[in-house]
Amino acid sequence: MVDYSVWDHIEVSDDEDETHPNIDTASLFRWRHQARVERMEQFQKEKEELDKGCRECKRKLAECQKKMKELEVADPESGKGELEKLQAEAQQLKNEEKSWENKLEELKKKEKNMPWNVDTLSKDGFSKSVFNVKPEEKEETEEQKEKKHKTFVERYEKQIKHFGMLRRWDDSQKYLSDNSHLVCEETANYLVIWCIDLEVEEKHALMEQVAHQTIVMQFILELAKSLKVDPRACFRQFFTKIKTADQQYMEGFNDELEAFKERVRGRAKVRIEKAMKEYEEEERQKRLGPGGLDPVEVYESLPPELQKCFDVKDVQMLQDTISKMDPTEAKYHMQRCIDSGLWVPNAKTGEGAEKGGGEALYEEIKKENGDEEKGKP
Repeated sequence: MVDYSVWDHIEVSDDEDETHPNIDTASLFRWRHQARVERMEQFQKEKEELDKGCRECKRKLAECQKKMKELEVADPESGKGELEKLQAEAQQLKNEEKSWENKLEELKKKEKNMPWNVDTLSKDGFSKSVFNVKPEEKEETEEQKEKKHKTFVERYEKQIKHFGMLRRWDDSQKYLSDNSHLVCEETANYLVIWCIDLEVEEKHALMEQVAHQTIVMQFILELAKSLKVDPRACFRQFFTKIKTADQQYMEGFNDELEAFKERVRGRAKVRIEKAMKEYEEEERQKRLGPGGLDPVEVYESLPPELQKCFDVKDVQMLQDTISKMDPTEAKYHMQRCIDSGLWVPNAKTGEGAEKGGGEALYEEIKKENGDEEKGKP
């Protein structure tokens, strides 16, 4: 049986109402039509604003996730603080995205319950475009991603590096056409890491060349996400667009390229500083004396007169200087010299040094100086 209830919820056509003889029917119909058209325009405007807000929120979320991914790939330890900040921002954007979607859903329900009228009873039958939509895949774990990346790089590293050295649009397009398996996240991630490595090695010109190809790959991946298709199915569209692009599109590409190169320089600087600190700490550990002190730090903390003794390597000068110093201060500095290996007690004072450290050495020096004084005529 056919359900005709849908026709019960329809606004009566403008020219079907019976009106009072004293009312100007044509004017009334025009007023009704104008009021309905204004309501529909207001509703459409509200819908477009919600759609725009939702798209903008999704764009910001995608950019935030992209930056997070670059941080995780480049140097997760040094960028931990920034990564946590981006994660908080991403969570906030996800909440905003959900809010926008809820508002859109409510608006759709409201639209569905609105009465039909002469302007909405019919629609175009075939005015639409159809895309092959990539089905949503189950999100991989970090371990799976790492294993997948490692396997991919081991297999295609030579081809990725070849792509990274290309410059002309036509050459890049042809190479990706012949090697479409390179159009993926793994290639983009490898190129990012390679750029940082080159900057650390101070190969700046080569880094800028590879950075250009990195942004090419990232633009292709972003286009695939926006169209919801496999990147291999749309990379030709990117090259067609970039080769015939207007000035605004090229400026956007170049701005992203320059921003990426700055991020690479920043990551390289952080990595170099971290390596220098690790090297300095390693060297410091090698220098540590028997008491766990650094001889360089101990030397720098000595009074100038003691530093001079070690500079000229004059034992007698050291003994004379120690004997003239305050006993407490002299014992303190000599103990630190022994613990750092800056002063190694000889066989004569070694036993005393083991028993009393700097104090024993100080007493030994005082005794020697006293004996010398007695021996003078």
